[in-house]
Amino acid sequence: MPKTIYEIEKADLCAIEVNSFSKPAGFTGVRLGWSVVPKSLKYSGGESINADWNRIAGTIFNGASNIAQAGGLASLDEEGLKEIRMLTDFYLGNAKIIRSALQQLGIKCIGGDNSPYIWAHFPGRDSWEVFSEILEKCQVVTTPGAGFGPAGQGYVRFSAFGHREDVEEACRRITSFFKVSLL
Repeated sequence: MPKTIYEIEKADLCAIEVNSFSKPAGFTGVRLGWSVVPKSLKYSGGESINADWNRIAGTIFNGASNIAQAGGLASLDEEGLKEIRMLTDFYLGNAKIIRSALQQLGIKCIGGDNSPYIWAHFPGRDSWEVFSEILEKCQVVTTPGAGFGPAGQGYVRFSAFGHREDVEEACRRITSFFKVSLL
């Protein structure tokens, strides 16, 4: 799996890469990230997209604070990358627990391998209804897939961000509820 879109041949002719420290380094509220706009990326008339991007970014954004930048740099040194890997592995472990619990109930799901989100599929059901049912009956918060657009209808998104004991408790509640409701 590529770590950057530019590992794919000719991506520099058609792609802009946007990334952040939000998920991997836990910088969610800091809003520190980056974008890569290759100089080879052009509009259909041959004009530089990079030049426009630089003009817009330089006009609209003030830039990240020195403190946020120092934190970002620290997260990229040897110790910081080790901490990020440990954190990422922890959340992916949570995702594996959630996905396993859902699959044991016969609920088809995707995700959780390279991201902390698991998308559970409830064919023929409104995602807001499933969201409400899980919230009311299990006291577990999910996200209705319809909030991500029409393709999300019928899906509910589970997040693996949380303490391990909370994730395990949520899975017990969901398992208990769905075992009864599926009978």
